[in-house]
Amino acid sequence: MALQHYRELIVWQKAIALVEATYRATNDFPKTEIYALTNQIRRAAVSIPSNIAEGQGRNSTRDFLHFLSVAQGSLMELETQITIAERLGYFANSQEKSLLDSTAEVSRMLSGLRNSLNKKLSTNH
Repeated sequence: MALQHYRELIVWQKAIALVEATYRATNDFPKTEIYALTNQIRRAAVSIPSNIAEGQGRNSTRDFLHFLSVAQGSLMELETQITIAERLGYFANSQEKSLLDSTAEVSRMLSGLRNSLNKKLSTNH
């Protein structure tokens, strides 16, 4: 059965859950960070499922691959910002580890989807 909608992609669903976790984890950041690190972290997180959705919405495997690459870049940006926030002492308890575990899972899933789409491209030529 062919994929009908980006919402059916498990990687998109996991990325949405990562956005929710990121928003919750940044709620208690210092108010001085609202337009700085808090905003940057949230924007990077939102970019991941947004690019997955936009790519799937294009009617080209090559375009989808491009947007998955952009999503992967946003994921790396998010990981970096999580590390910065942890070093600044902004996370409580195990929030950083939980978020990084989630980013690693989404990263593996993005890589798997990209590999699958690349195989599809190579068999069509």
